[in-house]
Amino acid sequence: MSAGSPSPLADARLSRRLAARLLGGAGVVALTASRFPLSPGTASAAADPFVPSIQKENTTMSQATPTTGLTVALVHGAFADSSSWNGIIPLLQQAGVNVTAIPNELRGVASDSAYVASALNQIPGPVLLVGHSYGGVVITNAGSMASNVVGLVYVAGFATDEGETLGGLESGSKDSVLVSALLPRQYPTGNGAETATEFLIDPAKVQEAFAGDLSAADCAIIAATQRPISEICFAEPTKSPAWKTLPTWAIVATGDKAAGTDILRLTAERAGATTVEIDASHVVMVSQPQAVTDVIMTAIASVS
Repeated sequence: MSAGSPSPLADARLSRRLAARLLGGAGVVALTASRFPLSPGTASAAADPFVPSIQKENTTMSQATPTTGLTVALVHGAFADSSSWNGIIPLLQQAGVNVTAIPNELRGVASDSAYVASALNQIPGPVLLVGHSYGGVVITNAGSMASNVVGLVYVAGFATDEGETLGGLESGSKDSVLVSALLPRQYPTGNGAETATEFLIDPAKVQEAFAGDLSAADCAIIAATQRPISEICFAEPTKSPAWKTLPTWAIVATGDKAAGTDILRLTAERAGATTVEIDASHVVMVSQPQAVTDVIMTAIASVS
């Protein structure tokens, strides 16, 4: 979206119906991955809202060897928190990778990106920045604000362009069905009695619109622990896209009914990303942790 497009205020008026589009070039590699379990010794699914109830097995890690000192920084998306990476973190740690999950406040593109950039600038050494869903918008902006980011990985994430808002980008998706699943509510802004709008997913529609390849029990836990996202996140524009200057990878989930597979393909191609398609829902990092980890390990090998 160009600078001459509708103002953030106009986008905000549209965001209630566009908010659902939130969730969630180079040649595309088609990949159909079976479900992969967590590694032995990790917490049980019952204790973790973002770990699917699947049997543990032995898995084979990528042969990529990380550079000493490089850190993988993971940024979660909307309706989630850092526990959404709990299937990825142990796999990276077993491979000897330094990894940290940075909280995403979900209050607005500008403030969320500034917070993440601050955390990145306090990490010693180079950083590979990974973002899921709306976290993709955040890493797009934060990656240009931090001096140590050497690459980007979008996991069913939005690689927004300069001047583009998430609401404007997602208005054209034909694959997303999340719009009818969102429930608005109010939160205090801190300015007297003033309130603003944020969104949650209707608990009864989490599996249909967000996590179609997880069990009903896992979806019930996600519904109970989800974090709301502010309406502002759909209206604030991206400023300086980091993917224009950094090597970029993208995972497109072919069954993504939240972000919309069509939009993810569009933004990945536009960013010139090395793209891998995985047969999964929007929460691909939960249902297919090994496949996602393999892409991250490939990126590490490339930037090392």
